[in-house]
Amino acid sequence: MQTKLKQLAEHLGADLVGFCQLPSPPVKQFPNGVYAVSVAVKLSDAILNTIENQPSFGYFQHYRTANTLLDQIAFRLAREIEKNGYNALPVAASQSLGKNNPYAGLISHKTAAVLSGLGFVGKSGLFLSEKYGSKVRLATVITDMPLANELPIIENGCGECQLCQRACPAGAIYGITPTTDGERNFDPEKCSRYMKEHFQDIGRGSVCGICIKVCPKNKL
Repeated sequence: MQTKLKQLAEHLGADLVGFCQLPSPPVKQFPNGVYAVSVAVKLSDAILNTIENQPSFGYFQHYRTANTLLDQIAFRLAREIEKNGYNALPVAASQSLGKNNPYAGLISHKTAAVLSGLGFVGKSGLFLSEKYGSKVRLATVITDMPLANELPIIENGCGECQLCQRACPAGAIYGITPTTDGERNFDPEKCSRYMKEHFQDIGRGSVCGICIKVCPKNKL
């Protein structure tokens, strides 16, 4: 079944697909949902090159399109899982728990991707895939279908690099040893506040992308 799900995801446009068991159910209303399918799509190199000292309109549109594609892939995967007699909860690529907790979602896509062996969380707080570096967006499907990890978990590979910290115009990246979910690596509120203050004319200050562009893992 994992092979079938992976083939479906790749047919729909996914560039990376991984599977894992979660340490605990992330959604209390779905207590048996302790397995996850992690899906990634690669961002365009040409689009990322349009980012200089601020995001570009092209990047904003590309970001939204990548999210839409991921949402569609997750939706289709969830349907396929349900057709096989299990429950599945697709989690949107861009998610928020609302005003009371705007920087958190149902599950950390980065955590699911790390546990699936697709990459690691860098000092930037971004997920860095082994194949594409930081040039990816993520989505997750939570399920009660038993899934087995097919890849070993990858240890952080940032080393002494501080490029993202130095490049961040908001000063939101701490440059410390990363965590699995990236929550202590950077300040999402400071990042969001800077975008809204300085990039309001581009997607109402919802994107930046500078830390993505400068990551040397993208050049590997």
